[in-house]
Amino acid sequence: MAKIQVTIKNVDEYSFSELKAEAARKKLHVGAALSLAIEKWISEAKKPLLPLSKWKTIKGGAKTRHTSENVDSILYG
Repeated sequence: MAKIQVTIKNVDEYSFSELKAEAARKKLHVGAALSLAIEKWISEAKKPLLPLSKWKTIKGGAKTRHTSENVDSILYG
């Protein structure tokens, strides 16, 4: 894969220092570690969301009996 040189602005200083430290621990160049992070972020973004029809239901008991109505009253008055 071709390599390019980039300049990135407005990177959180703490996050970048953590990236550098982790790259050093794994004996990677910062660019390689950043490429891995970008690839992971892209693959996560492409994962399909679980459709509502596949959600599992839970029984909340008497304490959650009116939760839907309470949420509606907060949102819609």
